[in-house]
Amino acid sequence: MSEYALLLAPSANRVYADAAGRITRAEMAVLAGAGVLDGPVDGIAERRIAGVGYVTFEATPSRRDLDRLANLSAAYALFERVGDDLLRPVPLHPLQRFDDDLITIPKYAGKTNEQFTRLLLNVTLLASASASGMLDRQLVVLDPLCGRGTTLNQALMYGYDAIGVELDGKDVDAYSAFLRTWLKRKRLKHTAETTPVRRDRRLVARRFEAVLAGSKDDYRSGATQRVTVLHGDTTRARDFLRAGCADVVVADAPYGVAHGSRTEQGLSRRPLDLLAAAVPVWAELLRPGGALGISWNTHVARRDQAAAVLADAGLVPVAGPGYLDLSHRVDQAIERDVLVARKPG
Repeated sequence: MSEYALLLAPSANRVYADAAGRITRAEMAVLAGAGVLDGPVDGIAERRIAGVGYVTFEATPSRRDLDRLANLSAAYALFERVGDDLLRPVPLHPLQRFDDDLITIPKYAGKTNEQFTRLLLNVTLLASASASGMLDRQLVVLDPLCGRGTTLNQALMYGYDAIGVELDGKDVDAYSAFLRTWLKRKRLKHTAETTPVRRDRRLVARRFEAVLAGSKDDYRSGATQRVTVLHGDTTRARDFLRAGCADVVVADAPYGVAHGSRTEQGLSRRPLDLLAAAVPVWAELLRPGGALGISWNTHVARRDQAAAVLADAGLVPVAGPGYLDLSHRVDQAIERDVLVARKPG
């Protein structure tokens, strides 16, 4: 086995950057334990080389193993250690269907850290029955609390289809305006429209949908991707989404500090109120073998309480290597953790 050193990408969020090494070790442990690599990954550690921090590990990776490592949320560059003093660059080929400004351009209050968005999607995918197809299948990602679409755009970057649900119409309109403008500026072949969704002659949601492709040839051949955002109540998502429509569901729950969530009883600052009402619905939207990943503020809800909500909905919380080591500080009032559960089948 050879020793490798992974250089971490800089983060715009200083607090998150301080925890990036530890979180990357946990994410790598999740990958190593997912059963998708051709060879083992051992000795995962943080180390400073010539004064620069790296995450180091030992492996004999195949080409596909390197492709999977390239998609770690904080991966920036990979080196093979040659002796004590030399680092040999190893080419990385992450999934990146479009230019990364699809994710980095939008700036707004409350936007989830982009590296964390990728982390949450990665560890959820790796817990699902679709883990082996992460590199080459066109999966469907659902964010039932999508806000202005950071997760949706990350799914598009991976080459997946994306579905979002958002109660705030202004956020839906902002995402629609951004994506239309971005697609036109990039001169990508696409269609985009907003339509009402009715059930039993009753308006249940408003739908923005875009169909796009990386090239005109792809578009003509039908090699397209689809992103759908529904302006509606996530607890009533079965009114406008079919059961089993998603391979994975990922959600960044309200932190109970500056953000609220809507339930039938009104505005709630407690994520458990929202999860108790919404998780049974989200579980219906998952395909058998799919996984649901949530992040939330542990200062307002304990991990065992959140896990109980998922278990009550028939999901099985995942506690394999790395999954219990993803908690990190966001600010003085927020300690964010990640919980992933799988739907049997």
